[in-house]
Amino acid sequence: MKAESARAVRASAEDNSLSPDQDIDLLPGLRAGEPSALKALMDRHLDRIHGLAWHMSGDRALAEDVSQETFLRFWQTAPSWDASGNATILTWLRRVATRICIDEKRRKRPIYTDEVPEQIDLTPRPDLELVRSDTANAVQSAMMRLPERQRAALVLSFYQQVSQAEGSAAMGVSEKAYESLLSRAKVKLKSELMTGKESLAL
Repeated sequence: MKAESARAVRASAEDNSLSPDQDIDLLPGLRAGEPSALKALMDRHLDRIHGLAWHMSGDRALAEDVSQETFLRFWQTAPSWDASGNATILTWLRRVATRICIDEKRRKRPIYTDEVPEQIDLTPRPDLELVRSDTANAVQSAMMRLPERQRAALVLSFYQQVSQAEGSAAMGVSEKAYESLLSRAKVKLKSELMTGKESLAL
């Protein structure tokens, strides 16, 4: 029951469905090439896209480049955007950012970093904050060793907190395939974390 409740909470997040598109009000301005419309879109979603790119790449500078490239691509796509399609603008942004990160990773050596993105801390106690920081570092490092598509599924599900339908749409796969990727990613991540603990013990 608890697992079902957790899934229900994620599914009820602000972008839990593929329609209606919450950004459709900006489309006329985007199609007309109005910079103010692009700025408004970035104000709404830049943090999300940057966070996705950061968790996917582990490289803050690359995450910034990916974010800018993603919004630029939509700026170029907007005139021909099909508002009656299945994907929302945010889904499209997530899909493109994910693909750019995967392509960049294949072109370059993996980047490992001890930095982690800022998280909302609801526990101000210093000892708990230290544990949270160490755990976040270990998780981020382990995630960077996952296959790209598995890592993408984890980032979308746990960091972006999208529903299964939204995640599958963002990755361009069926919900069943997305669920399989997510399941394998969880198993692989747990294995990587356990291996990391053993290495530290040595």
